[in-house]
Amino acid sequence: MPEVSSEQTSIMDQGTSNSNNTATADMLSSEATTISPKDAQNGAVKRNRGQTSKDRREFARKKFKERNLEMKQSDKEAQRQPNPERTEARLPKRKVALLMGFCGTGYQGMQTNPNARTIESELFKALVSAGAVSADNATDQSKVQLQRAARTDKGVHAAGQVVALKMIVEDPEIVAKINASLPDQIRVWGYVRVIRSFNAKTACGSRIYEYLLPTYVLAEPNKANVEIARTVPFHERRLPETSAEEMEQLRSYRISPEMLQYVRDAFAKYKGTHDYRNFTVTRGCTEVNSKRHIYYFDVSDPMIIDGGEWVSLKVKGMSFMMHQIRKMVGLIIMMAKERVPLKLIDEMFGSVRVNVPKAPGLGLLLEQPVFDGYNQRAANLKQGATNPVHFDDYKDVIEKFKQKFIYDAIRETEAADAVFNEWVKSNEIFPEDYSYINAEGVIPESAIIVPGQVRRIPPIFLKPGDDAAAATAAAEEGGLPDEAAGASSDDEVDTKDD
Repeated sequence: MPEVSSEQTSIMDQGTSNSNNTATADMLSSEATTISPKDAQNGAVKRNRGQTSKDRREFARKKFKERNLEMKQSDKEAQRQPNPERTEARLPKRKVALLMGFCGTGYQGMQTNPNARTIESELFKALVSAGAVSADNATDQSKVQLQRAARTDKGVHAAGQVVALKMIVEDPEIVAKINASLPDQIRVWGYVRVIRSFNAKTACGSRIYEYLLPTYVLAEPNKANVEIARTVPFHERRLPETSAEEMEQLRSYRISPEMLQYVRDAFAKYKGTHDYRNFTVTRGCTEVNSKRHIYYFDVSDPMIIDGGEWVSLKVKGMSFMMHQIRKMVGLIIMMAKERVPLKLIDEMFGSVRVNVPKAPGLGLLLEQPVFDGYNQRAANLKQGATNPVHFDDYKDVIEKFKQKFIYDAIRETEAADAVFNEWVKSNEIFPEDYSYINAEGVIPESAIIVPGQVRRIPPIFLKPGDDAAAATAAAEEGGLPDEAAGASSDDEVDTKDD
């Protein structure tokens, strides 16, 4: 093996001080390298034939590990150094599932949106105020990995919702402090320690929603509305005012045993796995991604509340698409009013596209997300590592909250604005899209949506100059604007699984 001369050594020293010759210095330190003075001056390296690709890979791995070790040691040293901008001691964060509920009235949905008043933004401010999130992380909720189990939109409520995040839980009174910083219509029930990889959305195996429905919407169609639809030209129709006496008469409606059984049988048709393309927006929806599994869709016994009769609809599914639940409810209401054969629902699961009206968002609430699969896996971990995620410990307080802040809000809004009656009127006076509501229970050609076809939009839902844009949007989405659906809110979940 030739020896490296003093001249070469001097050149090597110069190379190590020059960033352009770093590779030269590294390779000269190896015994398997030999160069001439001229090559060294030009920054070149000649490798010995004995140095293989494996040798070079091992050398690279060694250097990579050394650099990683240096970086980790540097980070630890930096953490030990005092930060003049930090005003509080660094406290450990734990991954938790935060259990909460809220009345969505007055909020633009659950998820944080710029320049919008949302449930999530209120919650995050309260977490910071209570010390559950440090001041260092107060401006960016992604720093604590905040994520929700289900997305709820404008005006939609939740009795049980799960938010996962890395939270400071040293204070035994932390839940009380968070609630003290929240408005009364948003409550945190508690939290559960979870594994670090817990994802509130993907770990959720199913979701339970409830829909409160006044039974008067199932009454026979109003003859005056039907006459307007029959005799008045489309663009001249308007919704007539409903007097207080007429509303009083509507709310005196009581569902018959036969109608109750019809409604129960109709909702039971949704059970199982079906193609719900007709129950969501058109864009991005295909046969591949529109199948959903429904465990049950139950209808309660009727309840008399403040002189009006209501039923509670409860649906459990693995996931739901945008507008799906409201369209499922809307279809059954339309069918029940005319006693349409239930075989129509089977046709709705086919490939033919039709427009299904969305029932008002007012009656919808997220009952709770369910984490059975995660809880079963968590039970197999060592004791104390994590706890099951469920709401069983808070049933009583959640029920009281639902009665005061959710059920009462739904009934009061309906009493003041007659939201459901306005929705029924709009569908009876503009029935053109719903010719599948017939005695045969079949979908006629006139009801089928043709891609690219511009559909007529009721004039009461359009602003001057917006007719073409609104018509085009409706044709693309396969439905009327939210105003046409009698809804002040969007929907329960994302376009995709939630």
